[in-house]
Amino acid sequence: MKTNQLILTFSSISENVGITRMLIASVGAQLDLPLNDIEELKVAVSEAVSNAIIHGYKNNPNQIVYLDLDITNDTLKIIVKDEGCGISNVEQAMQPAYSTDPERMGLGFVFMQSFMDELQVESTLEVGTTVTMMKHFKQTPTASH
Repeated sequence: MKTNQLILTFSSISENVGITRMLIASVGAQLDLPLNDIEELKVAVSEAVSNAIIHGYKNNPNQIVYLDLDITNDTLKIIVKDEGCGISNVEQAMQPAYSTDPERMGLGFVFMQSFMDELQVESTLEVGTTVTMMKHFKQTPTASH
């Protein structure tokens, strides 16, 4: 079984959302995923990272966001974690159009749910939030030389 793991920690600044999008696009391309799947991965990851920065850390740039990618033969597991304020009611937060910020549309979790095969959100107030997303794919056989 072929596996790969990438672990990235980065400052909670909005500029790093783009870096995580490029990283997940590169991983998706290495897995030979269709362009549409790569675009969906980019949206899901950027929503999770943005939530950590905007909601978890309330835009405090002096915090750290954790991104963990685990790749096996047929599954990409993405974990985005913060040590921020936490979510008081995860079920409510996952409802379409719910947001604690009136400037935001509140569709992040909706996108994550629709674009990923599995989504799990664990949160504890004043401890942080962990978003785990899974994407299943068919591995294309590579020609041996």
